[in-house]
Amino acid sequence: MGLLNFIKDVGEKLFGANTAQAATAEELQKELAKHKLDAEGLNITVDGDKVTVTGKAASTEAAEKISLALGNTVGVAAVDNQLEVEAPAAEAVMYTVVKGDTLWKIAEQHYGKGKGAQYNVIFEANTPMLTHPDKIYPGQVLRIPALN
Repeated sequence: MGLLNFIKDVGEKLFGANTAQAATAEELQKELAKHKLDAEGLNITVDGDKVTVTGKAASTEAAEKISLALGNTVGVAAVDNQLEVEAPAAEAVMYTVVKGDTLWKIAEQHYGKGKGAQYNVIFEANTPMLTHPDKIYPGQVLRIPALN
């Protein structure tokens, strides 16, 4: 997957994190556990505002969700996803939410005019981090999978 960039001033506020530095690897591990995200041999290292994650994920989707759960926390500017993937698939597009966005609007941008009703595909692709389709915020990075 490689390096994903995030806006470090926005996201989940974890213990020990601030806008200059990410939370500890232990706190980030708790964030993944909260979302029931894991990988075999998962290892998280933190260097200032950069987080590196290694291990073996079951799927590309799982690896992407791990990156998003780590990156959408205060203090993280980049996630270097070095996870190996057991069942590789096409990577999703990553999109940073801007002011005024809704999942409907994002669906129309990525899937085409008249396809706003496909917002549920984006919502499902970002659960469990998203708990409701109306609860997105500027600066948040979302997975936008291809339509099947």
